[in-house]
Amino acid sequence: MAAKIYYDNDADLSLLKNKTIAILGYGSQGHAQAQNLRDSGCKVIIGQRPGGPNYDLAVKHGFQPMSLEDATRQADIVNILLPDEVQGDLYRNHIRANLQPGNVLMESHGFNFHFGQVEPPPGVDTMLVAPKGPGHLVRSEFEKGGGVPCLIALGPGASEETRKLGLAYAKGIGGTRAGVIETTIAEETETDLFGEQVVLCGGVSELVKAAFETLVEAGYQPEMAYFECLHELKLIVDLFYQGGLNYMRYSVSNTAEYGDYTRGPRIVTDQTRAEMKKILKEIQSGQFAREWILENRAGAPAFKAIRRRERSLQIEEVGRRLRKLMSWVNAKEV
Repeated sequence: MAAKIYYDNDADLSLLKNKTIAILGYGSQGHAQAQNLRDSGCKVIIGQRPGGPNYDLAVKHGFQPMSLEDATRQADIVNILLPDEVQGDLYRNHIRANLQPGNVLMESHGFNFHFGQVEPPPGVDTMLVAPKGPGHLVRSEFEKGGGVPCLIALGPGASEETRKLGLAYAKGIGGTRAGVIETTIAEETETDLFGEQVVLCGGVSELVKAAFETLVEAGYQPEMAYFECLHELKLIVDLFYQGGLNYMRYSVSNTAEYGDYTRGPRIVTDQTRAEMKKILKEIQSGQFAREWILENRAGAPAFKAIRRRERSLQIEEVGRRLRKLMSWVNAKEV
């Protein structure tokens, strides 16, 4: 069944006219959504703790950040755009008690709604409006007169009025210019986590590292391995982005296309697919969520140790050297 998609004509921005919208967290999504809403004529306030770069950025952008408590108390619509791993504690300690019946509680990713870390008090509807792009793109496309596609989902028992407010919100950030796809909080959360773990972050990172190490162990120069296994990946992903798998295959050589068809299935095998299904079950059951929540409650020692180890890999050292040779690459270092 085709997804339901909403556009500008399906959304009434005037529904937000007498509403105060609190954006809690002025990070990647927070700064973009807040500015877009303000430019759309909405009343926006910011909840952001002082003493950090996000607070200073909010001030630079003309906002007067306040505490999470004050922002929540003053708002009709509250959008929590804080990092997933801190939301639960911040919600329980600073936000929940300041919500009032009739408020609408929002997120742009369903993790904490779906896994019970953010549970609304009686009389408060929940809703998801999730741009399918990073904050800087949400902002830049809006400024160009366009928009980034969004997802919309309602929490259990949410009213039709809340749906209309969600579509108005999506219009305020530019989403209805591109299209707003209806989904559920469970579907958004589970597919998002699966995509990150199996393809976008986990899968791609491990594939790149394994291929690089295979070539280096076979005696090839690390520089050659870097170019073939990491650097040129962008060229292929850009082709995917523009026209899908078939456009990529149309654009590469016949040799590359034949290698794709005949060798790709030897990399992603039945065993790989079985592991994908296992990872999906871990997400659906809440096993991954529990693991991540407990890891952070313990101070994230394993996470930080893995991060340190991964930053010192040979492929990272080689990449730092090679990126200096390419003036067209907007090189970044962590």
